Amino acid sequence: MNNKILIVDDDPNIREVISVLLSSEGYKVLTAENGQMALDIVNTEKMLDVVVLDIMMPDMDGIEVCRRIREKSLVPVLFVTAKSQDRDKVIAYTTGGDDFLVKPFSQTELLMKIKSLIRRHNEYDKQSASSRYNEHEALAEDVYVDIRTRSVRKNGKRINLTDKEFDILRFFMEHKGEVVRNKDLYENVWGEEYLSSAGNTIMVHVLNLRKKLEDDVSKPKIIKTVWGKGYRIE
Repeated sequence: MNNKILIVDDDPNIREVISVLLSSEGYKVLTAENGQMALDIVNTEKMLDVVVLDIMMPDMDGIEVCRRIREKSLVPVLFVTAKSQDRDKVIAYTTGGDDFLVKPFSQTELLMKIKSLIRRHNEYDKQSASSRYNEHEALAEDVYVDIRTRSVRKNGKRINLTDKEFDILRFFMEHKGEVVRNKDLYENVWGEEYLSSAGNTIMVHVLNLRKKLEDDVSKPKIIKTVWGKGYRIE
């Protein structure tokens, strides 16, 4: 295992604990004590697999760090924070975070989430031409998806999706014409057991997708809501 993990936290004790844990599991670990240092590392390290990012940091908080990371990179971001309110999770996901872990957390839970993010990220690269759907597919007259390169273009311009957003879109495409239930979407994309609280997480991610794909978010033509059941792409 040579996966490279960046840990961003202003607390040196937390950086050390997580570093020791991940190193013992065979990961190569980089650390940053503030947001600017994290951005410098992301800009120079081209093969990062996951960024473990604290939200509450001085000078530049994790939300702003994630927003700037998303301007240049789609590396999976795992927020680790003491904030546990739903609105905090919504903000974190809206800025491009892929997963969320509330302090205090168990070592097992942290490892599971990191392994899940890496596994999904690697699966993207292994997609072949034998997929159940075309590599190049039009979702609308002006929106095209390239599965092989994991790229989406609207009006000829590339749209930057996070790994999680693209995985959601891919799952919808795999089940085109079918109603995709929240439970099926969450358990296949997040790889975790579905709980009722996960509904808000899904809603935020679908909203983010719509903002990037749809001309009018209030009247979606690509990702449609089937009230009381789930979502569907025609």
